[in-house]
Amino acid sequence: MKDVSAFFNGANTISDIDQEKGQQFNYLDCVKAFAIATYSSIYVIDYMKQGFEYVSDNPLFLCGNTAIQVQEMGYNYYFKYVPEKDLELLLKINTVGFEFYEKIQLEDRGNYSISYDFHLRNQEGKLILINQKLTPIFFNDEGKIWKALCVVSLSSERTEGNIRIHKSGENKVYTYDIQENAWRPDQKMKLSDRETEILQLSVRGHTINEISEMIFVSPDTVKFHRRKLFEKMGVNSMTEAISYAVNNNLNIFWQVKPTKS
Repeated sequence: MKDVSAFFNGANTISDIDQEKGQQFNYLDCVKAFAIATYSSIYVIDYMKQGFEYVSDNPLFLCGNTAIQVQEMGYNYYFKYVPEKDLELLLKINTVGFEFYEKIQLEDRGNYSISYDFHLRNQEGKLILINQKLTPIFFNDEGKIWKALCVVSLSSERTEGNIRIHKSGENKVYTYDIQENAWRPDQKMKLSDRETEILQLSVRGHTINEISEMIFVSPDTVKFHRRKLFEKMGVNSMTEAISYAVNNNLNIFWQVKPTKS
């Protein structure tokens, strides 16, 4: 019978910490402000206390509970709301993720984040596929993760898994091959300027006709580029495309000036 301790192996077990390091400022105020500004669910894992330090009140992650109730559950939350198959997946991710971090130079570990998809069973008993990104916030002096920020949103994928590690500032991603039990280096998907324009303007709520006027092409041309974008991402709608771009850290929010064909 597994319990919470299964998530805390020797690779990242925190027994002591320099408390002054964590008291330099009240970082949770920043986390709470971020939670207000996003539609995603936010929570913070404390690996020394082996629990949740903060949980936002976004309903996606709460499964019918209050934020305080989920925070008090801590890792027991997973055992209650994640189906057994996906729970095994989370334990696997937990192991291979920390093994990956152990191989990174200490000064570089804060630049990496991991994302993956798994199911939650909501209050109606329905399974929903979510995407979770985990990013370290603080490390102890040995470079082990002390606290981590988790961002939860609806997944744009069709199945659980899709384990990827991203490095900030680089067009590089590592994908974990579950069958081969190995990390594979890859490149992030590269969008054309036109695809990026259409995606950006769609994020802002513009219709196909409005986008066609703004980038000086016909509506049929916009539809063509949208179809190519959907095929490239393996999605069926612009909502899914936006979700895919966000979940996979695609840089779609820089300014690209509308250009004439």
